[in-house]
Amino acid sequence: MATLRCPSCGAESPASETRFECACGDLFDVEHVFRPVDRELFDARLGRAKPPLDSGVWRFRELVYHRFPSSAVISLREGGTPLYRLPSASAYAGIEELSFKHEGLNPTGSFKDRGMTVAVSRAVASGARTVACASTGNTAASLAAYAAAAGLASVVLAPERGTALGKLSQALAYGARTLLVRGDFDAAMALVRELARDGSLALVNSLNPFRIEGQKSIVFELLQDLGWEPPDWIVFPAGNLGNCAAFGKALREARAVGLIDRTPRLAAVQAAGAAPFVRAFRADFAALEPVRAETVASAIRIGDPVSYRRAVRALRETQGVAIEVDDAAILEAKRVIDRAGVGAEPASCAALAGARKLALRGVIDLHERVVCVLTGHLLKDPETTLALHRGELPGVEPSLANVPIVIEPTIDALRGALRRTLP
Repeated sequence: MATLRCPSCGAESPASETRFECACGDLFDVEHVFRPVDRELFDARLGRAKPPLDSGVWRFRELVYHRFPSSAVISLREGGTPLYRLPSASAYAGIEELSFKHEGLNPTGSFKDRGMTVAVSRAVASGARTVACASTGNTAASLAAYAAAAGLASVVLAPERGTALGKLSQALAYGARTLLVRGDFDAAMALVRELARDGSLALVNSLNPFRIEGQKSIVFELLQDLGWEPPDWIVFPAGNLGNCAAFGKALREARAVGLIDRTPRLAAVQAAGAAPFVRAFRADFAALEPVRAETVASAIRIGDPVSYRRAVRALRETQGVAIEVDDAAILEAKRVIDRAGVGAEPASCAALAGARKLALRGVIDLHERVVCVLTGHLLKDPETTLALHRGELPGVEPSLANVPIVIEPTIDALRGALRRTLP
């Protein structure tokens, strides 16, 4: 069984409710009465389950949302992402046991697919014909793909300026009606929330609690990757704070059902130009003061995060921290990850930059076990990668650039270029 419950005032609504905001102003959570589960149930499905239980989300359906029959699940076989050990990145961070959960290897190239499979399945079950979101790009791409798979119409509102072309092209390719707003993400979010209040469409941003349920599976899966031995820290980029909320909820529930016996600490990493959560953390969460966000990490360029209250609970429950890193640190971390042969979009690399900063400050110990979550694929934002390596980003250390060289079509020119550039 599951209901929608407001964590602030305790108000409840049926799980079939399409209104996700409580009258008190907080967002509803999905509250479960869990059936008995154990590690063996989930381990038995690895590599052997039939759809949709072969998904890295629906493998954990008893902890995500088990009311859908298999035939009602809209899945693109999301999840099942790798957990990498990157020795060069560990050395850079100064952390011996550092791993990377690469959510950029989901079907549309970001972690958003985990939440979207649940949110769109829920929309189909409720009879919705149109789904919508505001997005800096990754949510738009994911929504458009899952709506197309479900046969639903989709509407995307994205900032006219600053939306990465790799993400925008996905939304267009999958058929979303794409509206470019002359404003930032927060302006787009305000518009689509207002439109959704009359019930004419299903909103699937992270204020939708079913998105959070799907994103919980990142934590369930990385725990399974580690043989159900929890790490000491989970470090991740933070924008709209949906993952922070989801990770806290996942850890709370994993411990409640006996999958783990201790709780990792969470570290939410924001870009310095888009860090309202960090500022609130420093003031013991007295208040959230929205900012005008600006950062090279477009996926976390959000100044007024909708999952703020949920994220506060997550950090408090896990004795977590919030930290900011500047764009130069993000791009330096990106170079380290990219050169390890893995690659990720800039926002993802904030996780490594944050882990390194926490290690340098002694918050994370050299010998602690740390997992960084990489949220998006390298090709999500090719413009920034090219600008970095052409030396076109102001204030960036020139040594980070791998400048392409133009040569004449002669063997002498080729040999000369290699002689000058290879060790």
